Amino acid sequence: MGRAGGGRAVVSAHAGRGRPVAAASGRQVKLGAYVTFQGGTWQVAAVAGASVTLVDEDGQTASVLASFLFADPAFTVVGSPATGVQPWGLLESVPERERERALAWQRHIREIETGLPGGPNSVGMPRPEYDPQHQSMAEREQAKAEELTQLGWPRVSRATVRRMRARYHDQGLWGLIPRRKPSSATGQADERVVAAILEALRRQRGRSKGTLKGLRELTGQILADTHGPGTVALPPPSTFNRLARVLADPLEHPGRPARTATAPVRPFTPTVALRPGELVQIDTTRLDVMAIGEDGKPVRPELTIALEVATRSVVAAVLREEGTKAVDAALLLAEMAVPHPVRPGWPDHLRLAHAAVPYDRLLALDARLRSAAARPVAVPETIVIDRGAIFLSTAFLAACETLGVSVQPAPPRSPAAKGSVERTFGSINTLFAQHVAGYTGSHILQRGEAAEGEARFTVAQLQELLDEWITACWQHRPHDGLRHPLLPKKALAPNEMWGALLGACGYVPLPLTGADYLELLPVRFHPITGRGIRINHRTYDHTLLNEHRGRPSPAGAGGKWEVHLNPHDVRQIYIRLPDGHLHEIPWIHRDHVHAPMSETTWRHIRTTLEQRAEREAHEAALAEAADQILRRARPLPDPAAPVTAAAAGATGPQTVDDDAEAQDSLDAIEAHAPDADGRPADSDELSPPTGRFALYDAFEEAEHW
Repeated sequence: MGRAGGGRAVVSAHAGRGRPVAAASGRQVKLGAYVTFQGGTWQVAAVAGASVTLVDEDGQTASVLASFLFADPAFTVVGSPATGVQPWGLLESVPERERERALAWQRHIREIETGLPGGPNSVGMPRPEYDPQHQSMAEREQAKAEELTQLGWPRVSRATVRRMRARYHDQGLWGLIPRRKPSSATGQADERVVAAILEALRRQRGRSKGTLKGLRELTGQILADTHGPGTVALPPPSTFNRLARVLADPLEHPGRPARTATAPVRPFTPTVALRPGELVQIDTTRLDVMAIGEDGKPVRPELTIALEVATRSVVAAVLREEGTKAVDAALLLAEMAVPHPVRPGWPDHLRLAHAAVPYDRLLALDARLRSAAARPVAVPETIVIDRGAIFLSTAFLAACETLGVSVQPAPPRSPAAKGSVERTFGSINTLFAQHVAGYTGSHILQRGEAAEGEARFTVAQLQELLDEWITACWQHRPHDGLRHPLLPKKALAPNEMWGALLGACGYVPLPLTGADYLELLPVRFHPITGRGIRINHRTYDHTLLNEHRGRPSPAGAGGKWEVHLNPHDVRQIYIRLPDGHLHEIPWIHRDHVHAPMSETTWRHIRTTLEQRAEREAHEAALAEAADQILRRARPLPDPAAPVTAAAAGATGPQTVDDDAEAQDSLDAIEAHAPDADGRPADSDELSPPTGRFALYDAFEEAEHW
């Protein structure tokens, strides 16, 4: 609050900002002034200390603090110019000559109003012709007009000076810039032609794009329909093309892809996560490597990964031969939430004990980390998915709900929403895939002529290679997007970033058992008949079903029983009996199939063989054919590999009869049978890596988690 001359009380809303007196006086609340406050008009009746008494049109009074009055968003002083920050950035776009002329006008106006060119806070004595104490405003304006005329300024009169003062009070320095009428982008083109072009562009919006020639023909039709044939002439093609480019939106220009017209460019916002598991991005793509399928033919497997954004760690990766199913996406959740076990044959430096993490403290919380690989373990809080069917399936959403995970679908046609995982796919192709036999290149122009012939790894073997590469290379490779606040210039590796965040966020283990794994498998409902459970021409039976044959389920829909089936190993199912637990029911021909068999392989066998006999005989023939296919597709044993002590102790010394029996076995015959080129199958040349398949036991696998 302040006191003005003549005993007038004033409160300035902008005191001490060094602005001109004329401008500052317009922002002062004086006795008798009218102000706008809380949507109404009030008159200032009294100013006492820090409070202001207001009177409205009905005679109602209100006493408010001056700070509260000035803080109201609708506060203005009636009759004063609106205040605000001048657009200084726009002045940079003004030509230098015009900008200097505006600054000169500002100094002249300040001298007219205050007597000093620098404003009220500047030092010095005013010139006699501009002294406010002795000269009126009209005399000062006339003196300034005569001075500028003598300096060579063209057409400067007292009216010009008064007009420039008014523009300065209304718009500030920007009001002193000469205004020119903006030129039209269409020039002197006929408005009827411009309207017809806009209508033609509107009709083409969202459709497949054509050419400018086609757009010109459509514009001619619109002109003929609107104004009559021959009334309005179309401009020449060059003029029409210029008008079309000016009037069309850049995304709707003829020749551009049609989809971009409905998908405007969105502002880029980087994805930020501050703790492990806060945000996980999941996506699927084809790996640029040819592998050997279950039927022995080359295939391109499909890769699904889960990327933890805070540490850029690949916390889960799954390779599938045909296509990722909902069960694979659901099992990704279990894989990223439990420690990854160290595979046999991996070096010791790939163990978590050698990683840059507080291993001893973690081991005290979770004993499973003793045999874990050097990869982060993170229970996801939010998962970002695309709108693929497998991620929107009931199995995946139910698994997320069971583990307390929030699912966030990415906006349609917005690859930047999952930019981190999309970029990781490119890194996997360049850092891993191109060094693997059977690499196909990122597109057809990079593919070699014998890419399919180079395939030497099965999908399971390729999965082992990928897991080892992630642990040994990706998790220890510095990432430019990982920076610590205390080390902003150093790029950290995913494992290093995980260790740094563990100190701030901690680690909470999530114990999962084999029963939890079974609960994540897809669910279907089937009746229990006298022969067991029939699924896709396969019969599953066990003595556990004896007391339930022909009886309805007490909890299943329509009396059918709840069955869990792994589509990647159909040799057994799991049924929920009245005790509430899932029980394993084997396929009646499981002993004939010595490797995991998927639904894809089963369908291939069914389409290959004809149904020749009764159902039981046909099913047995299918089982035998499946065993033969899997035997041909699985890797051959390496004869040069040393026999482990455990294997020697388990088998013991062999007799002559045992040797003869071993040579007569199907495995031995296949191992020593010559290839098509005459070389023995057990030759060391181009022999695939060793590996064997066994019956999958979920409870045994859970012991390694």
